[in-house]
Formats: sequence, structure tokens, C-alpha cells
Amino acid sequence: MLLAASDNGLVGAWFYGQRYFARGLEDAEKNVGHGASADSPVLLAARCWLDAYFAGERPGAAGLPLAPRGTAFQRRVWDALIAIPYGETRTYGELAAELGSSPRAVGAAVGGNPISVIIPCHRVLGTDGSLTGYAGGLERKRALLALECAHA
Repeated sequence: MLLAASDNGLVGAWFYGQRYFARGLEDAEKNVGHGASADSPVLLAARCWLDAYFAGERPGAAGLPLAPRGTAFQRRVWDALIAIPYGETRTYGELAAELGSSPRAVGAAVGGNPISVIIPCHRVLGTDGSLTGYAGGLERKRALLALECAHA
């Protein structure tokens, strides 16, 4: 994964090869998760979080300084994603009802999530419970849900 941070927190976490990979890294002030700035406290915390997650632990996002860049609506959706507990899922329709929006608008915001795994967009399913739309690919989404025992 590629991690990116600003002075305010983690701004991106992308799987190599995923759709929208490194979108928004044009800004010069960001520190990319390799090279001289790899020892950034934000990047170190994100790597520790991801190591714990992939080891089967259930780290909470509350301790991480997250600073995804997006519209006010996108940030509301991303906050709703963070609120989905480990091992649980929601549908686009459920999130839309919770946020007073349309499933299509929620889907667009979920698709624009720049912080994969930590902001758990993989926990969002189609209305019928099917695996749909994941920038990292459906096989990766299936693997993340299997790690969490969240999808049969």
C-alpha cells in the first residue's frame, strides 16, 4: 500500500493498482510513505494500524489522525463508514437513509474514499447484500470481509 500524509494527518492509503490510485498526491506539501519522510509519526501510526488490522486485531480509527480531503458530504459519508463496526456491513441504501441522501450519492462518496481499509468502504454492500463496487477490486473486498468474518 501507498500511504500519504500532510501536517494534519493521513490523507491517503491506496492499494497498488487500485482504481484512483494516489489521486490527489499532486500537492507538494504531502509526505509520501517512502523515502526520507517515511518516519513521519502519522505514517508510522498508519503502518502500525494496518499491521494490527492484517494480523486480525481490531484497531479503531479513533487514535489515528485522519485528514481525507473531500467535500462536506463526502466527509459525512466517510465518518459514517468509520462508524460501521469491525465485522459488520451496511448497504448503500442503509447509509443513504441514515444520511438523508440517495444511494447513488452515497455510492459516489464511498467510491471517492482516499483512505482504503482504515475508512472501511469495503464494509458497504449492494442492496441485495452482494459485493459491489470497490476501487481495490472485488477479490480484495472479499478478502477484507473474510478477514473480518463479515460476509458469507
